[in-house]
Amino acid sequence: MNQLTKKELSYIEDEIRAEEITAKTLNWCASQCDDQELGAMLEQLAESHQLKIAELSQYFNRSKMIQ
Repeated sequence: MNQLTKKELSYIEDEIRAEEITAKTLNWCASQCDDQELGAMLEQLAESHQLKIAELSQYFNRSKMIQ
């Protein structure tokens, strides 16, 4: 498997941080929502972003694709 350059890894780390911010924002919005259905939908979206973070982190930790 090819190794990632430091620049490529930096781009991926930026994307992981963006996913974290998105998940936190969605959770905050859900907590502020009076509509239970909408709140649940926002929580589901937040969870999907959190799962992406976990998958990406696990993949890169496991593969050690850093150059």
